[in-house]
Parts: sequence; structure tokens; C-alpha cells
Amino acid sequence: MRNFFQSKIILAVLLFVVFSLGCLILVTATNTTKVDTLVKTEQIPANNTFSKHKNSSENEKCFQCHGQSKYTYINEGTKKVITKKMYVELILKRSVFYESNHREFKCIDCHSEEYQTFPHAGTLRMEVKPNCLDCHGGDEKYAKFHFENIEKEFQASVHSEKHGSDFTCWMCHNAHTYLITARTSENIKQTIAYDNAICLNCHSDINEYQLLTNKEIPNLIKKHDWLPNQKLHFQSVRCIECHTKKINDSTLVGHKILPKKQAVKRCEECHSTNSVLLASLYRYKIKEIRTTQGFFKGVIANDSSVIGANRNFFLNVISVIIAAFVLIGIFIHTLFRIFKK
Repeated sequence: MRNFFQSKIILAVLLFVVFSLGCLILVTATNTTKVDTLVKTEQIPANNTFSKHKNSSENEKCFQCHGQSKYTYINEGTKKVITKKMYVELILKRSVFYESNHREFKCIDCHSEEYQTFPHAGTLRMEVKPNCLDCHGGDEKYAKFHFENIEKEFQASVHSEKHGSDFTCWMCHNAHTYLITARTSENIKQTIAYDNAICLNCHSDINEYQLLTNKEIPNLIKKHDWLPNQKLHFQSVRCIECHTKKINDSTLVGHKILPKKQAVKRCEECHSTNSVLLASLYRYKIKEIRTTQGFFKGVIANDSSVIGANRNFFLNVISVIIAAFVLIGIFIHTLFRIFKK
């Protein structure tokens, strides 16, 4: 009889455990179905210019929220359609991304795959952003850009020395929008404006500037009031021509930002035959002329767009010879006039 009651108790416990597990599974399944569902509010036409990119359909899962000023989802608890504003700093235009250097990447190549679940987990905000060397370092495909040398220059820059690890590649180069183009005579003005905008993004915006310091943002116009023809300089020269120093000639652009006291201020540093611009901003032009018109013309032309920098040894010699012949001619003519009297 005692064994009978023990068996009944054990059976009751087992039934209770099975019932509890069943309830738990049911609740879990119910909660899973109540995850808020995104509503696609912007349909991208099949013939749009972005569809040619190999990961455009995959990325559209992100762009349906982050590609516009608002997003819509269904609250599964209340069955209501909810429309919310997207934070401005989290909006990325498709047209800008698909013109950038990283346009063929999937969002989750750099971001956690957990972002594919909506709503996103709050802990994802703490995600560490990759830097340039995480992808480009030690890769033969990108060896010609010498990212390792760029990293050395950056580590020696005033930005890195003052702010340490808080100042990352992303501060200047937003991986979503960054676009590097080969400089040519046709696009040089656009290149200057684009590169200067990278600096001005912090140095003319108090909200960005004070992410790293509580100092008052300097007035750039007043700080450069010593510069003659200021507006023309701003339109024709990049900030980095005066505020960086290239440690290695293999890098296309200097990344060692100098302290303000070491910035270029003497006119002859640009407006001379040894112009610093010939090694940076206008280096493309000599190569361009040599390719189309030959080596000698490339040497002769040097860089005629920089006042003072177009003085050339060969032209100087020719000018001296011409001047000498003119003086000799005048001297001989004067002698003839004297002896004929």
C-alpha cells in the first residue's frame, strides 16, 4: 500500500514538471510572436540605381529604417502601427553610401549580425567600431595605400597625442560615406572642398568639437586673419597642406597633424620652386602632364597653377640667355651709333 502511494506521488510530480515545461514553452512561443514587426515604408523600385550593387537587397533591411527620417513598425502587443522619428545622426542616405568606397559591403560585414533582429538589443550600442587597419592592415590588395605608414603618422599627430584612443579613424573618415578619388585638373576644386569639409566637421561645429574637449571652439576666420587673400586660399588649398607633415612619401596624404605653432605660415613654403604643394596637393599634375605630353613637358610645366612655383631651372637659363643677347644687341647698337657720328 505504501509503495502504491509513493508511485502516485512520483507520478503527480512528473505530471507537474511536464505541465510546467509545457506552460513555459507556450509562454516563450507567445512572447516570440509578439516581437514588434517592421513595416517597410519606402519601396525601392526594381530599376533603381542602387540595385546594381551586389549587397543592396541585404542592406535594404537596414535602410528601410536608417535610410530615411522616420520608420514604422507594428506593436504586436497592441496591434497598432507605430511611426517614430529616426535619430538624425543615425540616418544614412542610400545615394551617399552607394557612392562611397565601401559601397559593396554588407552592413553586417562591419556591424554585429544581431542588428538583424528588431528591436535591436541595447547592448549593441557599446559595439566597438573597427578601425582602418582591422581590414586594410597586412592585406596585399591594399598594400599600395601603405596603411601601416598612415597609422604611424596618425599616432604621431597632435590629435592622437592629445586625445589618445578617443580619437579614431572614424573621427575624420566615416566608413559609411568616405570617398577617395584620384585628383585631376577637372576635380581638384571639388577634392579641396571635400577634404576641407572633413576638418570643418569638427572645427566649425561646436557639438562635434566638444565631444573631445570642453574648450571654446576657435574662430577660424580670426585665427587665419594673417593670411592674405584668405577666401581664395580657403578655396584653393586644403587645411592639411599647412597643418600636416608627411613622414613618408609613400602616403598620398599626410596624417601627422601638427601643433598650430608648427603650421606653415611663410609664403615661400608654397610660392617657390620647392613648394610643399608639389609634393602633396598638386603632385598629380606633373604625372598628368608627363603621361599626356611627355617627360620634358612635365618638367617644364612643373606646376604653373601655383604662383611662384612655376619657376623652372631650364626656363631660368633660357631667360638669362635671351636677356644676355638683348643686352649685347643693345650694346652693339649703341657702339654703332657712337662711331657713326
